[in-house]
This record gives sequence, C-alpha cells and structure tokens, in this order.
Amino acid sequence: MRRILRTAPFRDRHDAGRKLAAKNELQAYAGRDDVLVLALPRGGVPVGYEVARALDLPLNVFVVRKLGVPGHEELAMGAIASGGSLVLEEEVVRKLQLDEQTIAAVAAREQRELEERERLYRDGSTVDLEGVAGILVDDGLATGSSMRAAVGALRSRNAGEVIVAVPVAPAETCRLLAREADLVVCALSLESFGAVGLYYDQFGQTSDQEVVDLLERARRPAADS
Repeated sequence: MRRILRTAPFRDRHDAGRKLAAKNELQAYAGRDDVLVLALPRGGVPVGYEVARALDLPLNVFVVRKLGVPGHEELAMGAIASGGSLVLEEEVVRKLQLDEQTIAAVAAREQRELEERERLYRDGSTVDLEGVAGILVDDGLATGSSMRAAVGALRSRNAGEVIVAVPVAPAETCRLLAREADLVVCALSLESFGAVGLYYDQFGQTSDQEVVDLLERARRPAADS
C-alpha cells in the first residue's frame, strides 16, 4: 500500500510569517508610518520579522509571560504583559481554587522575568504606543491568555488600534479575541485544534540570541537585510 506523506501547513516560523503577511487584512497596513509590528517573544519574533519585512513596517517586541499553576507550570492560569496588564483564566482559577496570594506570588516572579527579558531584548527601553496601530504577532494561540494580556496592555497605553495576527489558532480563541481587539487576522482558524506545534514541520525553540539577531536585522536598511 502506498504511503501518503502529509506535511504541516507551515514549514517553520519564517514561512508562517510570510503566509500571514500575505493576508489582505494585513496588506492594508503596509508602509504606514503609524503602524508597528509587536512580536511576542520568543516564538513570535521570527513570525513578526517576516510580517514586518513584507509590510515594510518597524519591528519591536512586546513581552508577555504566562502564569503557570504552581506544580503544573505547563497549565496557564493567566498571563502578564509589558505595562502591567494581567489576565486570569477564571475557569482554571476557580476549578483549582487558587487564592490571591498564590496568584500574586507567581505574578511577581514572572514580572521579574518579564523585566529581565525587556532588558535583554531592548535594553529596558519603553516603546511609545500612544496613537500607534500595533500589530501583535505570535506563532500561534491556544487559550489566548497571553495575547489577551498583550491586547489589554496596548489598550492601557492608548494605542490607536490593536490588531492580533497569528498563523494558527482555535476558532473559539479568535472569536474571543475579536471582542477585545480591533481586528484579528488568523491564517488558519480551526474548530478542532491540537497543539500549535502540530501545524509546523519545524517548531524548535527560538533562542534569546535569535530574537536579538532578528531585532538587529530588522533595524537595518532593506538593502542590508
């Protein structure tokens, strides 16, 4: 019997970024001087790099940290973002009966890590977002708590418009984010969803050095990139 080889929709994060940038909704922002691509490190940076390059837009990072349940850190009970925005997964908090002290302790630890990442990626400098249309980019979404925290943070910093752009996400997560962001662009939105990595042929961890290198490359003139 002949074996059928199946490939994922995206070869890697760079391929996903190029396909995402080709969406008509994002093409409408190309070349505008009031638009900034904000990639969520680390995995969102290669995607955001390609989006920024294709649309001729500046690239920066917007740091978000997941709040993992103590003892089960892979399970998110919420997220925090640059600027102090915090989003909780109320159902997780309620089911596990997580108290305010536990949540505060995890949030404080992740806030320290968030600040360290900001120093590493952009020397701790802040980004002026007032009146800016911010395109928040990640490599994919599951529950969307990290992205929701990012959206809330942009709102609190008076961004003119908040756009969420991802290669792949559950349809329900996209619908939820559409209530909070001005626009949600998802290259692949699925009612039945597996882990984000299933939709990539190559989904290795993005390193801090790769993030720094891509940010540096994005700052160079196009002819040097």
